[in-house]
Amino acid sequence: MRVQFVCLGNICRSPTAHAVLRAKAQGLGWQVHSAGTGGWHIGHPPDPRAVAEAEARGYPMADLRAERFTADDFDRFDLILAMDRSNLRDILALRPKQGGAKTALFLEHTLGQRRDVPDPYYSGGFAKVFDMIERGADALISSSS
Repeated sequence: MRVQFVCLGNICRSPTAHAVLRAKAQGLGWQVHSAGTGGWHIGHPPDPRAVAEAEARGYPMADLRAERFTADDFDRFDLILAMDRSNLRDILALRPKQGGAKTALFLEHTLGQRRDVPDPYYSGGFAKVFDMIERGADALISSSS
């Protein structure tokens, strides 16, 4: 399974999901990746607040660097999961006419909840975001076994 998580800047939510699923799916042979629909933070590490929460929970993520989502990602991954509806619209606007990865809203695909993972960049709430992502990652692994 090749999974990619996508948020806006690829420094908070999607690298969090990347780190969480990478750790939880260890030994399953999955490839996990993340990207952002915007290019402001390309090459930058995740937000220090996300890294601190990740480290407190035992998920290494300081090694990750922001990348930008491209249309080529539809061929590189089996499943592309957007953190919110705005990200999903941006991703689908790049979708090729033929084929490509299955694309969905993260919490809807994993937990059946049509809701966004809130962006903690301005408002905080990193612990809440991690809780949501951990539940979604557990459900994704359970549904794939």
